[in-house]
Amino acid sequence: MKTQALLIDITRCIGCRACELACKQAHGLPEEPEPELSQTALTVVQERNGRFVRRLCMHCQTPACVSACPVAALRKTALGPVVYQADRCIGCRYCMLACPYSVPRYQWDRPVPYVKKCDFCAERLNAGEAPACVEACPVGATQVGNRDALLAEARRRIQENAGYVPRIYGAEEAGGASVFFLSDVPFEELGFVTPPTNEPLPLLTASALNEVPTVVMVGSAILAALYWITQRRQLVALEEGEETNLPAAARPQKGARS
Repeated sequence: MKTQALLIDITRCIGCRACELACKQAHGLPEEPEPELSQTALTVVQERNGRFVRRLCMHCQTPACVSACPVAALRKTALGPVVYQADRCIGCRYCMLACPYSVPRYQWDRPVPYVKKCDFCAERLNAGEAPACVEACPVGATQVGNRDALLAEARRRIQENAGYVPRIYGAEEAGGASVFFLSDVPFEELGFVTPPTNEPLPLLTASALNEVPTVVMVGSAILAALYWITQRRQLVALEEGEETNLPAAARPQKGARS
C-alpha cells in the first residue's frame, strides 16, 4: 500500500463531532467532549469564524518531532503515520518543543507520563481499514486515500469551485504533511499556523548544527586569547607591585642593562 493521507474539507464539515467520539472510542479514552487537544483528546473540532475546523497531528513528511527525539520514540512509517513508542520515551518532551503545530500533549497527571497525539489509526491502516474518524464522518468531510491521489482530488475541487481558497493546507507547509485541508475561508482566519518556511524543519536544524563546530572553534580561540591577555596583565601588575616593595637601591633602573 502506498503512502496514505487524510483530506479534510472544511466546507463539508457540519460540526457533529462524530470524529472526536470515534477517535476516543478507538483509543479507549474518556468520551466527554473537549475544546482543545489534550492527552485524552487526540482530535478536536473547533468553531472558528463560522466554520468547523478539526485539529490533529499533521503527520509531516519530514517530522520535526522525529528528528528532535533523542531515543527514536517517534518515527515516520512508510504508510504515512508518525507513530509513538512509549517504551522508548524518556520524557524529555523535545517533540513538544519541535512540533510547529503544537500537537503533542503530555500526561502531566501520571506518575509515569507519556506523550499523546493522533497516530492516524496506524493499526487500522496496517489492517487495510480506514481511520476511525473517517468511518464516523456522516458527510464525507474527512477522506483517506493515497497521498498523491488526494492531492489531485484537492486540486480538482479548487479548479472546479471558485469558492475554495486556492491553497491546499498541508501540501507544502514545513515540507508537506499527510493531512490536507481545503477551505472557503483563508486559513489564517481559522487559526491555522503557517510555519516560517516550506522547507522541512529538520533540514534547517541540521544546517544550524553543522555550523556548531566552526562557532565552537572560533569562540574557543577568542576565549583563549582573552585569557592570555588577562593573565599577562595580572602577571605584569604583580611584577610591578613586587618591584615597588623593593628598596630603592634594589629596584631595576630604567635604561639599565643587566
